[in-house]
Amino acid sequence: MTAEPIQNAEEPLEEAAKGDKVERERSRIEFPYYSLDEAIKLAKGVFDLGTNCQIDQLAGHLDQSAKGGGFRVKLMAARTFGLINYTQGNVSLTDLGSQIVEPDQEREARAQSFLKVPLYNAIYEQFKGKTLPGDKGLEGAMVNLGVAAKQKDKARQAFNRSAKEAGFFAYGTTKLVYPVLGSSDKGAPRDQKNGDAITPLPPPTREGGSGGSGSGGGGDNLDPLIRGLLNTLPNPKSKWTIEGRKRWLQMALSIFDVMYEGGEENKSLIIKVEG
Repeated sequence: MTAEPIQNAEEPLEEAAKGDKVERERSRIEFPYYSLDEAIKLAKGVFDLGTNCQIDQLAGHLDQSAKGGGFRVKLMAARTFGLINYTQGNVSLTDLGSQIVEPDQEREARAQSFLKVPLYNAIYEQFKGKTLPGDKGLEGAMVNLGVAAKQKDKARQAFNRSAKEAGFFAYGTTKLVYPVLGSSDKGAPRDQKNGDAITPLPPPTREGGSGGSGSGGGGDNLDPLIRGLLNTLPNPKSKWTIEGRKRWLQMALSIFDVMYEGGEENKSLIIKVEG
């Protein structure tokens, strides 16, 4: 029997499994009830068993019941985040799932996984470069995107947890900013003089985010957001894929939207890659 997709349930399956037969309102856009960290735990469980295993083997490995509603909801969440595929009693890691269990690829994979969720990607595109509304406003936006009214609170809570876990709240919970990547020691940008890994500056600690005089001049006057962005640039003559360049430019646009005012309303820059 195929499990009902999570977006079609009013309550998590562990509650639905109790026999509640009340007619349920259905959402029209997919989202998970569990956060990204929980989905990653499940993906790492699959990895421990060889990247491909039986669902009941995975449940046993994680000390859960294969028939339990909670375990089924976690499976659905991991699939919605793009980390696993499952069918006919088998579960396997996707390419993204294989990346997210690798320490040197995890940060980037987390960001990609967050945007794999249809609801989260829609919210990101709607509020990119803008201030997120409060809880009620965010729930309203989710309902407009297709979340059932009775699910909006759970959807918002899971969204907020996942956005934080994916690094999109690094500069505060009022802005969704694509995370600055490449700051881990392995594979991080290197100082060309001594080869040491460059660690981006921490996010601003006071409202306004200015790290200097704001003149945009010498290095000491650069805003921490800009310095963090520049620190993620690969070394000259090193390999840098087109997709990697595109993500860097998208991240730059998000940072510019956070830092600067005065952009024309209803206009946006688009990164387009042509082969």
